[in-house]
Amino acid sequence: METLRVSVLVLGTIGVGLIAGVFYGWTVSVMPGLGRSDDRTFVVAFRAMDRAIVRLPFVSVFVGALVLTAGAVPLHLGAEHRDALPWTLAAFVLYLLSFVFTVRVNIPLNNALQAAGDVDGIDAGEARARFDEVKWNRWHGVRTALCVAALVCMVVALTV
Repeated sequence: METLRVSVLVLGTIGVGLIAGVFYGWTVSVMPGLGRSDDRTFVVAFRAMDRAIVRLPFVSVFVGALVLTAGAVPLHLGAEHRDALPWTLAAFVLYLLSFVFTVRVNIPLNNALQAAGDVDGIDAGEARARFDEVKWNRWHGVRTALCVAALVCMVVALTV
């Protein structure tokens, strides 16, 4: 049981860390870079990156981190591991919120931009405006901060 408990905690920490890193990278480089581009470049590049990220390597870690943080909680219910319980529970709640915001806000905005039509047949400026970069970036910042906080909680859980 100890091996399972530690393995779930370590793998959950790695998963949350990977997602926090991806989100942080988008925060500090991808979106600022795209933000400085013209409308057509923004639409083409964002769509291409969105299609590239929505594949098994990312999705399995994104969902797996949620499953592993959830799984870490009951594994720390015993008295001998109770010190880590509040940290694993906090990590799960923080990551769950990030997951929910991603699914409820960012993904629908991504999907709307994907569905706007062929870039050569649409007004890229209008598609970009409907995408609402400000809203996307605001919620992306929230989910990034939540993931980083969840990562900190997982690291603390590993150390106690």
